[in-house]
Amino acid sequence: MSESTDPLAALIAEPLRALPQRWRIPEREAELGHVRGFGTADEYWEWAASRQRWMRPWERLRTGGLPDFTYFDGGLINVADNCVDRWAEDPVTRDRAAVVWEGEPGDTRTLSYGELAVEVSALAAGLRELGVSRGDVVAIYMPNLVEAFTTIQACNRIGAVYTVLFAGFGEQAVGSRLAAAGASVVVVADASYRRGNRVELLATLRAARSRAPSVRATVVVDRTGDDTALTGGEHRYADLLTSGAAGCDAVALDPNEPAFLIFTSGTESIPKGVVHSVGGFLVGTWANAYWQAGRQDGDVYWVAADVGWLTFPIQAVVGGLACGMTIACFEGALDTPSTSRFYEICARHRVTKVLMAPTVARMLRKFGDDLAAAHPVALSLITMQGEPLDADTFAWTTRTFDVPVVNAYGQTETGSTWTYPVAGVEALKAGSVGTAVPGHDWVVVDDDGVEVPPGVKGNLVLTAPFPTLARTVWGDHQRYLDTYFGRFPGRYATHDEAVVDHDGHLWVLGRADDVINVAAHRISTMEIEAVVTAHPAVVEAAVVGVPDPTKGTVPIAFVTLGPGAGPGDVAAEVGRRVVAELGGYARLDRVHVTTALPKTRTGKIMRRLLRDLVVHGEPTGDTSAMEDRSALDATAAVVRG
Repeated sequence: MSESTDPLAALIAEPLRALPQRWRIPEREAELGHVRGFGTADEYWEWAASRQRWMRPWERLRTGGLPDFTYFDGGLINVADNCVDRWAEDPVTRDRAAVVWEGEPGDTRTLSYGELAVEVSALAAGLRELGVSRGDVVAIYMPNLVEAFTTIQACNRIGAVYTVLFAGFGEQAVGSRLAAAGASVVVVADASYRRGNRVELLATLRAARSRAPSVRATVVVDRTGDDTALTGGEHRYADLLTSGAAGCDAVALDPNEPAFLIFTSGTESIPKGVVHSVGGFLVGTWANAYWQAGRQDGDVYWVAADVGWLTFPIQAVVGGLACGMTIACFEGALDTPSTSRFYEICARHRVTKVLMAPTVARMLRKFGDDLAAAHPVALSLITMQGEPLDADTFAWTTRTFDVPVVNAYGQTETGSTWTYPVAGVEALKAGSVGTAVPGHDWVVVDDDGVEVPPGVKGNLVLTAPFPTLARTVWGDHQRYLDTYFGRFPGRYATHDEAVVDHDGHLWVLGRADDVINVAAHRISTMEIEAVVTAHPAVVEAAVVGVPDPTKGTVPIAFVTLGPGAGPGDVAAEVGRRVVAELGGYARLDRVHVTTALPKTRTGKIMRRLLRDLVVHGEPTGDTSAMEDRSALDATAAVVRG
């Protein structure tokens, strides 16, 4: 294959785009230059930690290296004190809105930092009266509600370990995670609203309780106003606020104590409860939100993600509040009751900055330019993460909203996004995740652990610790060591493939197990997807590899189309484009045109389910995180013909 048709070269050939002057933030540029001038990562983290309020200063910034390390030894700190109290005590920020919330039916609620502090303190005292003490696990099973903020910060206040369960989980998924966590208390909404439907969360929890004998009490948030009758061991959220009205002090905690655990997928084995620390997560997520969102006076930052996705605690509940930001929060689906809901929320709450998955941008693009033009919004930044961002979606979003689009990369285990172009400062490249922010060291290596040169893809590894990196797997430290440090000892394996371009920008190509081998040629499915999504009629696409008796593996594309596109013509054109741009070895075995693709509530396409449909005729793994079953059914019908 000639150099001009090298798929990787084509993917990373995007030009470096300097920020227009109207997007620049000069004071942020000077500050970033200052911290990039630090000689070591530890100096940077010392600077970040100094921006927090400590109950006792640390004596040693860091001890040890990968995989076992600690930060801020000897210090004492409290997350809720930094995220809530410090702003509530300041007369300048006391009345600033902390959370601006909207439910799917259209109901709204706003809490100032002063009001948030009162409710968090009362709830913390109420949880204590239920017997929750330092180190106990409290599970949170609800959608994006104000009570998710208050419960997380109440746990932070008293040193309880919290875990958030995705509101779309069913009985088995909820029960298995409660059991794995050893949760003692669950805070649950009686129900939630999604796509116009009522989702019965309390009923699901009651059914799951038999799988989790450690749960001794349930706290019920009356989301619907139905005043649901409670059974033994169940308590009303409002009653806890009343009984704890006197409040309680924030507990001084060791910064290396566990703050919360978040479960990775349980598709293939027992779910892993990844553990993040008190001080490390606070300091790291403050820095993450500070640089990625670039807080400015008057900002309203909408984190358009689900509270069950780690992005929400990072950017909203912990990182965002630690920066003193006003966080917008929405309960429901962004296309309900109409396709204009996204724009209406932005206008109604005067949103200035939005975080979303690329899927959301592709959805807005599918709804059309006319809709966007009819609903002008005053945004200054859009930042994306969670899945690869294709160049066409980047270009459409930049052009439509006239804002910089910051593409970021991180993982559940890293506890923050750690590589992206810093908001208001750094140059952009469509599809890349920029360069690493201070305090993070990484390298791309081959399968033997040897660094590869620019333009050559390999395995992305992190070479030094940083505060938000997960410390262990709950109850199974050996699993933590084996999973993340077994392949490249002394370095954290992301299990993602990546390439560095000649401008020093990083491109994450996707999971290493999404790299397919077609007749001895290795290619990332992302590279093929980039060609497929470049077709003007294709709104979104997913490419998966499936077994083939001759070639070993062949790629299959699933696509959704814009209005008026002819499915047969587009499928044929997409197939020809892939061959023309990538070569015959990447030829698509099939192109399935469907009306929708199965996704998680956070907008990630569930590619493993697509693979299952082709290989097995039905899903074989966990489907509990799926947003809309009808999308899977529609795709299955297309596959079955």
